[in-house]
Amino acid sequence: MRWTVLRRFAISCLLVALALPAVPRTRPHYGGTLRVEIEGDAWAQPVAQQGEQARRLIFDGLTRVDASGSARPSLAVRWASENNDHRWQFWLRPGVRFQDGAALTSATVESSLTGSCGASCPWTAVHAVGAEMIFTGDAPMPNLPALLAGDDFLIARSGSINSGSPNSGAASLTGPVIGTGPFEPVDFSNDVLTLVANDSCWQGRPFLDKIEIYGHKSIRDQWLDLSVGRADLVEVPAEQLRQAREQRLTVVASPPASLLALAIADAGALFNSSLRAAIAQAVDRSALSNVIFQKQGEITASLLPSELTGYGFLLTTDRDVNKARELRGGLAPPPLTLSTESNAAMQLAAQRIALNLRETGFNVLVVPAGGPQHTDMVLLRLTLRSSQPQAALESLLRGVGVAAPVLEDSPSGLYRVEHDFLETHTLIPLLYLPRAYAEGGRVRDLRLSPDGVPLLAGVSLEDTP
Repeated sequence: MRWTVLRRFAISCLLVALALPAVPRTRPHYGGTLRVEIEGDAWAQPVAQQGEQARRLIFDGLTRVDASGSARPSLAVRWASENNDHRWQFWLRPGVRFQDGAALTSATVESSLTGSCGASCPWTAVHAVGAEMIFTGDAPMPNLPALLAGDDFLIARSGSINSGSPNSGAASLTGPVIGTGPFEPVDFSNDVLTLVANDSCWQGRPFLDKIEIYGHKSIRDQWLDLSVGRADLVEVPAEQLRQAREQRLTVVASPPASLLALAIADAGALFNSSLRAAIAQAVDRSALSNVIFQKQGEITASLLPSELTGYGFLLTTDRDVNKARELRGGLAPPPLTLSTESNAAMQLAAQRIALNLRETGFNVLVVPAGGPQHTDMVLLRLTLRSSQPQAALESLLRGVGVAAPVLEDSPSGLYRVEHDFLETHTLIPLLYLPRAYAEGGRVRDLRLSPDGVPLLAGVSLEDTP
């Protein structure tokens, strides 16, 4: 009996001893430089799904979206609506300072918000009243707190959130880049954006001392640099998720958060709605999913993922070549142009769509994005900003230029809004794709936001043996 007790005691001591060395490895500590590599530009517009990491580290919004997709306090501590959501009042957080030491004021917030969206704002007017922000609208604004968490409404002291380059104290066309976030830019040269910790950040100092974001790096080079320790965080495109896991990369992936969609101009050669409807019938979503994106996407004909609404099955995703030809009838439009970003998978997807359309009688040429010529169709990616259906749908619609508020919040009401918009055939949802990243061995506590952006302010580093 005594030997049994002693043996159990010895085993317990051994287990405790083995566990003790692991404690320091998992406890966050301050210091170090995180090296991030991306395919695009580190300071590109958020609509391109590049530069989001940097902007959200430098700037804060009045609100933020939590893991459940709900609006939470950020620079505003609380808010309330009146007059059936025609009027909103937001109370600013006291004691917040910008990275240059200037105090956050309601006048600065008003200036930043007015400059960020101009006439396309979700509100009719915004006014600074003491330490409060007052938003008024001709139409109800039920989704305003969630919309204010978007990248378009991050607060910049100088109004330069969309300026070209944050240079080491140097002014751009609209002034220096100054926010209230956990990091501030100190240099942007040779495609490398350098951010340093904001010691006086209202949220508390981040763990990292510095973040370096290297732009215009191919996926092959990113993965190579990760394997040899030259990078800590790299991108994993949806079509390469399976390959990344087979190579035993440590992958962090979001739920489906990026909507692949075909935007069609309702003017010029495609003014006729029957032609646009024919294009919608001609696209083969299954081929895009199975061949181009390696079955990593969810085929959809809806703007929102089915798990958010439950009505996705009501919108058909099947290709119907005969219906496409019937809708086109005897109409013979001139040659059409289709553009997309330079990403290899997006280029392949555009070529596949062009082939689908040629099979139904359309003459389509894939052209570079941003060229001087008019483009009839654009293959693009839209980001699902929230997991709250009503706010998510309004955000997506605003992303394609539809400024009307979404007032419906029931599944049947949201379905009517979607159905009425999709009947214009100016946007054809195709696939929902996840966003994913691979991290190095010294990265700790990496998480993704609901729309798949890495939350780098909470990351710490640990030197591996």
